Amino acid sequence: MKDLKLLKDLSELHGISGHERLVKEYLEKEYLKVVPKENIMYDGLGSIVAKKVGDPNGPKVLMVGHMDEIGLMVTRITKEGYIKFQTIGGWWSQVMLSQKFEILTSEGKKITAVMGSIPPHVLPRELLAKPFETKNMFLDIGVDSKEEAEKLGIKPGDPIAPVMEFEQLANKKYLLGKAWDNRVGCAMALKVFQNLKDEDHPNILYSGSTVQEEVGLRGARTIGNLVQPDISIATDTTIPSDLPENDNYVRIGNGPVLLIYDGATIGHKALRELIIKTAEEEKIPYQVDHLSSGGTDAGALHTSHYGSPAISFCIATRYIHSHSGVIHYDDYENGVKLLTAVIKKLDRKTVDELKYGK
Repeated sequence: MKDLKLLKDLSELHGISGHERLVKEYLEKEYLKVVPKENIMYDGLGSIVAKKVGDPNGPKVLMVGHMDEIGLMVTRITKEGYIKFQTIGGWWSQVMLSQKFEILTSEGKKITAVMGSIPPHVLPRELLAKPFETKNMFLDIGVDSKEEAEKLGIKPGDPIAPVMEFEQLANKKYLLGKAWDNRVGCAMALKVFQNLKDEDHPNILYSGSTVQEEVGLRGARTIGNLVQPDISIATDTTIPSDLPENDNYVRIGNGPVLLIYDGATIGHKALRELIIKTAEEEKIPYQVDHLSSGGTDAGALHTSHYGSPAISFCIATRYIHSHSGVIHYDDYENGVKLLTAVIKKLDRKTVDELKYGK
């Protein structure tokens, strides 16, 4: 499991939507190990994409994960020194109570905070049966006043990220961490690019990471317009059904997942069939699923510029949109293997047939 450090580093970085700079700087250093600085591009929002030319007359193939994780933003400080906040991205309030967070000040200081909660001993019976609303929540940083909090450098607009240390579970291939949605997708896109460092491929490959996916696929739209790809692949996460009382249709450890449908994209049929054919030829496990709601960057990528065939290529991840996600290393590794093999097949003739049915 040679990429554990990469996965650990990316998981633990602070990078909520709109505040992805630390993640971008880390990835930029990794991409510079493959291509020179002039081969790295940026959109105006902060997304990053690296270019590697195989065939200069080949099609443009874009592969991206999104850097941002769900988080919070400071909105005000109470006179007692508690922090009120705005949620950034899709939180379910019940996974937030009593959890540890970190406020990142504009000076770069990290301030530990815990989400306040009320013990059941003092809750009225009618409130015990109801979800606690985020509008009534607050963060406790352990100070006595607003002035003390402000002296720490905390201001409205500061980003707040979940805190969770990376850890290998009982089976060492099960990896616990925060922000797998979607640092594991960023890692996949990067690793495929690195795999092709000294190899020929019949296309112009763009690999990178976008900003602000969790708040509306914003970076995917701008990076799609910047690159104008012929083929787009969003490397992201999806939800397994391998928990108690579920149907086990999608299990972590059983291979990457191709989404035939989600709330933002109908997965491109011909592109999906090419990926499946490649997986079967290479004897790489894969799974196929759909999401009735929610979407990935493929939703914006396939409609940017004049449009491109696109698909969501996902890693099944337990407990997304919380502090504690769980992935399986084999899914990541097989995802990298499969995408590397697919990229090698995407020449001009193949891509034109995918796009136009020739």
